[in-house]
Amino acid sequence: MPTISVIIPAYNAEKTIQETIESVLNQTFQDFELIIINDGSTDRTLEIISSISDKRITVVSHSSSGACVSRNRGLFMAKSDYIAFLDADDLWTPDKLEAQLQALQTHPEVGVAYSWSDCIDESSRFLRRGGHITVNGDAYTKLLMMDILENGSNPLIRRQALLDINGFDETLTAGQDWDLYLRLARRYHFVTVPRSQVLYRISDHSLSSNVFKLEAGCLQVLERTYHQAPESLQHLKQYSLGNLYKYLTFKALQGSPERGKGAAALQFLFQAIRYDPALLMKKVIIKIVFQAVLISFFPSDWINKKSKLLNPVTLLGYIQINPS
Repeated sequence: MPTISVIIPAYNAEKTIQETIESVLNQTFQDFELIIINDGSTDRTLEIISSISDKRITVVSHSSSGACVSRNRGLFMAKSDYIAFLDADDLWTPDKLEAQLQALQTHPEVGVAYSWSDCIDESSRFLRRGGHITVNGDAYTKLLMMDILENGSNPLIRRQALLDINGFDETLTAGQDWDLYLRLARRYHFVTVPRSQVLYRISDHSLSSNVFKLEAGCLQVLERTYHQAPESLQHLKQYSLGNLYKYLTFKALQGSPERGKGAAALQFLFQAIRYDPALLMKKVIIKIVFQAVLISFFPSDWINKKSKLLNPVTLLGYIQINPS
């Protein structure tokens, strides 16, 4: 029986799937099975997967059902005591599984091990560092205020913990990873591997780039979570909403300039200021508004020529709101 089951849901991932699989096969820890759920791909995804010869790989094809359904299918196929999910466009550093497994084995009371993340572009080039937030022990309060794991390709999780909470919620349209981590944190402690081991790919065509869908999903997650949270944590809701709208502002300005993105960024920024008026005192607000106005009122060709004016906005230093 393998020690770890790695699960990759793949839908029309022909541009990235081979590099993603190679980042698994190149792990320093080699005792794993790799379950790839081909979620109704219509491009060359299945052909590329089938060309990779490794006895540890199992490929299952289904009609398109969504990433969460595919992850749950992989979970219930898994033979191992430890589960790692990896999106078909993200990458791991070679020591990711080894370090996280060691963290879980060193701390038998812990259910989830996670690492720091950094962001890469569509050509796998480094874009920026992630939040690099470290939490050891009870992670529930921090997770209420933001998704400290930052993506769905990050943690190594005990299989029994995932079964205890019935895996991913397939009714959610977005925010499923955050929802899963919150439900895990209600029952289990977390441990951090304080190294950048997850490379999260930023793409204009990714689910997270659909910011209004992302907003709706995350609001649903927050409403349900706070409905179940103890009274002592209810005062954190405004901080959670403030952090969410800061993040959405950042996501709206991310990637290639489009006029709709500028309007969305201003809309989200207004909500962020509503929940965190102190934002008005931060200089980054001027840069955000400047970018949003440029995107809204000037042609994208002109903006691209003036790309020096549009260095990527980094809100990560302002995402976390610490309640007084």
